[in-house]
Amino acid sequence: MNVITFIIAMAIFLFGLWLMSIAPELPGFEAVTFFGGILAVSLAVAIPVNILGRADGVR
Repeated sequence: MNVITFIIAMAIFLFGLWLMSIAPELPGFEAVTFFGGILAVSLAVAIPVNILGRADGVR
């Protein structure tokens, strides 16, 4: 379970970084794309904190 959760979170994290990196190349959609990247990275960080924290008995 932990490995699968980590892989999903890492994929979302890398997708968010990719969105932030291509944002300047999308005229008219720079802010939306960059904000989407920020949301994806935030979600990727929140997944291990919430799911893995409970699974490992930290909380």
